[in-house]
Amino acid sequence: MKKGTLKQILLITDGCSNKGENPSAVAALAYEQGITVNVIGVLEDNQTENDGGLQEVEEIALSGGGVSQIVYQQVLSKTVQAVTKQAMTQTLQGVVNQELKQILGPNQSLEDLPPEQRGEVMEVVEDLGETCDLEVLVLVDTSASMTDKLPTVQEALFDLSVSLNARIGRNRFSIYAFPGKKAAINKVLDWSPRLDSISSVFPKLTSGGITPTGPALKEAMYQFGKKSLLRSFRNENRSDIEEA
Repeated sequence: MKKGTLKQILLITDGCSNKGENPSAVAALAYEQGITVNVIGVLEDNQTENDGGLQEVEEIALSGGGVSQIVYQQVLSKTVQAVTKQAMTQTLQGVVNQELKQILGPNQSLEDLPPEQRGEVMEVVEDLGETCDLEVLVLVDTSASMTDKLPTVQEALFDLSVSLNARIGRNRFSIYAFPGKKAAINKVLDWSPRLDSISSVFPKLTSGGITPTGPALKEAMYQFGKKSLLRSFRNENRSDIEEA
């Protein structure tokens, strides 16, 4: 089975979107493009999981083929790691199921296999989880109510980088914040194999009042395509130089 690149958007927010497109529809579009959308909803200490604004968290992840989790601030770091890894496994299981259907027929899936064979397939999934390349675009809600939570988000993302860099496969991270000053999102950190430098950029983030989650997700989705085009352009230029 070919080792590809898993692409994820990790949305960290504490509330309901209030401007622009429906974020669930945008997440569905991203999923069609091969990008999984995972969402972590961050609760205030006095807030409950039944809060209306956080119901959207589950809907976005469901539409984006990803994982959702609603947590209190103090356990955010562990949750960011767990959600990212769980989404990797879930995505890989989906790929394996597609392969099985091609080999065994359209009505066969991982759950239909005998326990021993299922165990062998899960070993393959675990191996792929360690060796495939991973690209995670972290999309951070910096609306006014997130201000006090940003230091915890920073710590959680640094821990995520340390955790995932123990893998064999290559990791690439980028961080964008929304709402942006002049666009839907602002680039906080360009694609990088590590998140060590976030301590210098996070304190500079400014908070705004609105939460345009849909437009932010759409712009985040485009960043994967831009990166591929830029890499292709660089490779073409390198080939031209070598030929010359």
